[in-house]
Order: sequence, then structure tokens, then C-alpha cells
Amino acid sequence: MRYNKTNPVFTVFAGLTILLAANVVRASDDSDVRATVEQVFQQLKNKNYEALYDTLPEGSRARMSRDRFTSALRRTQDLYVLDRVEIGKVNVSGNIATVDTVLFGSVANTEGKIVVQQYLVREEGKWKVATGDRATIRRFLAANPAFARKFQIREPRIFVKKDGGWVEFIPPKRERPKG
Repeated sequence: MRYNKTNPVFTVFAGLTILLAANVVRASDDSDVRATVEQVFQQLKNKNYEALYDTLPEGSRARMSRDRFTSALRRTQDLYVLDRVEIGKVNVSGNIATVDTVLFGSVANTEGKIVVQQYLVREEGKWKVATGDRATIRRFLAANPAFARKFQIREPRIFVKKDGGWVEFIPPKRERPKG
């Protein structure tokens, strides 16, 4: 059976197929990004720092050895306990993504949470977490100006539980940016 490519039904069907395929790719990207964020959280929570190092972008690994990275995390591991992560909105544009997250845990027996936007970059088909790597984030945002205009770098916000409610913790000599 031959299809008449000028037939409006064929054109609509072909257009819908392309749209559906694009949505499947987007859904796959979103789920891959979410899975990466969850995996990284579990590695941090379980103190699996060697595996966590592998989730860093190449630029971060080039600037910091595995030993230096894992040693730094081990020095702080007794200061906090991670409980859970809430993964919110995911935004993907090509090889960069942002994910709104809330990390729950405790520090010095005080319940706390950190509201932080995670930044991920795709390298060799795998998502890498670049949240703490400002140089990598800036490079990717500079290469993707439309994405950068929509998703500017936001500083993490720290909250502690006090009298049943969440109170923002602002370290000394740091004021909350306006806006």
C-alpha cells in the first residue's frame, strides 16, 4: 500500500508522530535527570563517596582528585545526617538541566532542610551533577543563553525547624539576596 504524502491525513499523522516522539524523548530526559538526582542523594546519604565522585562532570574531576574529594566529604560526614530528598520541577534543554530539590536531614540534632536548585550536564550520554561547580555551570549557561535567561543560578537556602515551623538560617555576614 502506498501513502500519498500530500494527503492531509498523512500530514497530520506524521506531525503527531513527530510530536509524540519529542515528548517521549523529553519524558525520558526528565526521568533520567530525576533518577540521577536520586542516585546522587542516595550515594551521599550512604556515604558512598567514591561512586559519588563519578557523578561529577569531567571539569570538576580534572580540578579535584578522587582522594581530595572523598577526604573532604569524610571530614564532614559526622556533622550531618541526610533523611530524604524531594525532587520538584525538572527543566532540560539539550545537555543541561536544572532540578528543584529540597534536602531534609539534621545538623547537630536540629532538623533542617536545604532548598537547592541542582544543575546537571550531560557528558557522553550520562547526566552529571554540577551543582557545586560554578565554572561548569557558567560555561554551560553561557553556551545556552535562552536556557540561562529562564533559569538563573539560585543560591541554596537553609532552614531549621523551630517551634514547629521552618525558619531560614542566614549565616553571619551574608544577607539574603533581594528577588
